Amino acid sequence: MLARKSIIPEEFGLPGLVSRIPRKPVFRDRVNKARFIAKNGSCNLAHKNIREQGRFLQDVFTTLVDLKWRFTLVIFTTTFVSSWLLFAMSWWLVAFAHGDLDPNREKGVEQCVTNVKSFTSAFLFSIEVQVTIGFGGRMITEQCTTAITVLILQNIVGLIINAIMLGCIFMKTAQSNRRAETLIFSRHAVIAVRNNRLCFMIRIGDLRKSMIIGAAVRLQVVRKTTTPEGEVIPIHQIDVQTETALASNSLFLLAPLIICHVIDKNSPLYDLSAMELQCSDLEVIVILEGVVETTGITTQARTSYVSEEIQWGHRFVPIVTEEEGVYSVDYSKFGNTVKATTPRCSARELDEKPSILIQTLQKSELSHQNSLRKRNSMRRNNSIRKGGAGGSGGIRRNNSALAVPKVQFFTPGEGGQNLNAVT
Repeated sequence: MLARKSIIPEEFGLPGLVSRIPRKPVFRDRVNKARFIAKNGSCNLAHKNIREQGRFLQDVFTTLVDLKWRFTLVIFTTTFVSSWLLFAMSWWLVAFAHGDLDPNREKGVEQCVTNVKSFTSAFLFSIEVQVTIGFGGRMITEQCTTAITVLILQNIVGLIINAIMLGCIFMKTAQSNRRAETLIFSRHAVIAVRNNRLCFMIRIGDLRKSMIIGAAVRLQVVRKTTTPEGEVIPIHQIDVQTETALASNSLFLLAPLIICHVIDKNSPLYDLSAMELQCSDLEVIVILEGVVETTGITTQARTSYVSEEIQWGHRFVPIVTEEEGVYSVDYSKFGNTVKATTPRCSARELDEKPSILIQTLQKSELSHQNSLRKRNSMRRNNSIRKGGAGGSGGIRRNNSALAVPKVQFFTPGEGGQNLNAVT
């Protein structure tokens, strides 16, 4: 049995209508990839399969400084205790060779070290010699040349250990990255129009009153690229120029500053629109370098921004105000942004069609005027309602004020002037 044909033609059916509806371009969701630089500035990089581990021992001091605090304290304690035990064994051997440990030794013979009768007393004497405590109960005599030699060696070794370990502790506490803890970056980066150009902007600040001398900011875009020959570069670093770099002057980081990068034809962001930016896998790395004013040590602070942390069509709110002759900074609004009129197209399209920016600004101005009109009308209505809520007397007064006045017309009559009143 044949199927009955529908009365409605196929081209006007639901499948035909759906097939003719224009579809919007679908962008693939961005695959979450690991950050190269974390928000706190630490590098997200793991070194594996290093065969020449001995290279780290050739620079012991740097290796000790780079270690974590718990390992440094363990090495610090182990080094001192080991040296005390080593020289305690040496003092015990000196006393044993001289016969000071023999309970049946002849009376009247002086000991090399007085009151050293066991390994425990030798260990206590070793601590007194190296730390220079000098309780006075044990001391070396001039009977043994070997004991004098051991005393000199222990003093030299103790000074070397003190210099290395105390220097390591000092360098760990005075590291330059400690100063970077008070150098802050905005949580998000923004892209907006500034001076009729599309710009990528971030905000940096210093929480301390002591300044960073010769501060400089560098921007790099890290992304995965493929060369025309097919070579895959997983971490391709592209330098990004900023306004301060073009002026070749260092930053005067007295108050929070907005670092601006103009998106021109040399920028890696030149071909990215607002939609394409959200689907890209790029990462913008920000590096702030300078010399600490108080210590003279060079410091470096780092952070990064992935595509989800870049807000298109926003700008930073002002946070520096003048109050009673003093400039004040409100750090509670450090990362706050507001929406700004910005075209959603790429910088390339904006350069090819400058009218896009003009049209966007005109639409923004019209919408702003409409919002002002609506706001004024709402205020007028609210004032009328408040006036009407005052009572019937107010309404009567308003009605009387709105009443139509009487109009009088003078028309000539036969016997003279006649007055006709018309209401």
